[in-house]
Amino acid sequence: MSSESQNNIDNQEIDLSQISKKIGGFFEGISNKIFRGILFLKRNILIIGILFILGAGLGFYMDKNGKSYDHQIIVTPNFTSTDYLYSKIDLINSKISEGDTLFLKNIVGIKDCKHFHAIKIEPITDIYRFIGTTPVNFEFIKLLAENGDLKKIVDDKLTSRNYSFHNISFSTSRTTTEDKTVKPILNYLNNSEYYQKIQKEYLNNIRIKMKENDSIISQINGVLNSFSKTLNGSQKSDKLVYYNENTQLNDVIKTKNELIKEQGEHRLELVGNDRIIKESSSTINIRNTKELNGKMKLVLPVLFIFLFILLGYFKSFYKNQLAKSKA
Repeated sequence: MSSESQNNIDNQEIDLSQISKKIGGFFEGISNKIFRGILFLKRNILIIGILFILGAGLGFYMDKNGKSYDHQIIVTPNFTSTDYLYSKIDLINSKISEGDTLFLKNIVGIKDCKHFHAIKIEPITDIYRFIGTTPVNFEFIKLLAENGDLKKIVDDKLTSRNYSFHNISFSTSRTTTEDKTVKPILNYLNNSEYYQKIQKEYLNNIRIKMKENDSIISQINGVLNSFSKTLNGSQKSDKLVYYNENTQLNDVIKTKNELIKEQGEHRLELVGNDRIIKESSSTINIRNTKELNGKMKLVLPVLFIFLFILLGYFKSFYKNQLAKSKA
């Protein structure tokens, strides 16, 4: 038993010795590679410096001439024209992809169409405004939430298109103005004979309703003035006047307040529905610095040096393998 134990101890010592040698060899190999890398850089310091200067110069040139600017228009589609709005934006984007500058210039009216890039539209998620519009919307969301994930429902394409505000975003390779891009796009979107007829009748109905409301309010004011004169006259004659609650004076006053509130809402409707696609705000000439935009002066020098080092490593590997094959 003692001889077997001694053999086990010897084997363990041999294993530990081999592991120690392998670890030492591993670190030695790394140090050798680092040293060879330092020698490679030392031998090629001039070439690396030239590549760095060349990459930085080319990067500065590309950043200067390859600028990209983002622009945003927040709009509200009126008269259930949301699908019409999305289809029009898709059409413009397809014409950009086809390089149809004649369509962009003559039909849409974009003046500097050669520097006009992709355009897209996305809904602005506002579930609280959507729910607060009508009680039906609240019940609709509540019903859908019981059968699925609320976040997916809120971001669903069918649901999101019913939000009030939508963001039209596009990009250009140079700065622009509202007259060159924003106004032509909005004019093109509002150029619909069908929706113009709907808008005309819709606004006409609002004006008729407002005129009738003004007439009713005037009549209510006449009733209230008449009652006030009767009450004041009775007080001067020192005679008792019995007021019958069945005259529903409170209901008359309540009706007047509701009509005044409705008139205010109609005035806002006239402002908000003066266009088919109503612009809420626009922001132009936002410098795009996402991804590699504006960073080529840093990326190109690193890329050139990396490719040079990779090429040197490949040549060294090829020579070593060629020497082994000859041996």
